[in-house]
Amino acid sequence: MKNRYLVGGPITPLLISELWTLGNDDAGAGAVSIFIGKVRDDEVNGRRVTAIEYSAYNEMADKEAEEIVKTVQAAFSDVRKVIIVHSTGIVRAGEASLLIMVTAGHRDHSTRACRHTLEMVKEQLPVWKKEIY
Repeated sequence: MKNRYLVGGPITPLLISELWTLGNDDAGAGAVSIFIGKVRDDEVNGRRVTAIEYSAYNEMADKEAEEIVKTVQAAFSDVRKVIIVHSTGIVRAGEASLLIMVTAGHRDHSTRACRHTLEMVKEQLPVWKKEIY
């Protein structure tokens, strides 16, 4: 990935596997929590969503994601690694567009930090979406 936090197109099973390997290299970590967000085929005003086109401010996304990681690691002392990857470009309904993986010593910090990271990403990461019907 050219950008640490953004990837063009959907988040593929191969990328998920690579990130799992990257996030699972700490034998002292007892928990890995993963959130994978997918594009839904919602119906809006009688039209079905077939894809979402994501756009981002790349440089700002890197800075914001770094701040999110630092904030999460400071808030949850047991967290060892936080990985955030968001799609840009076209992602079809049923495909993954967001992956968050948090590794921690124990499950409580892992699961709570994963949820906290998700909420921060949704609020702060400069990524915009346009639904395609």
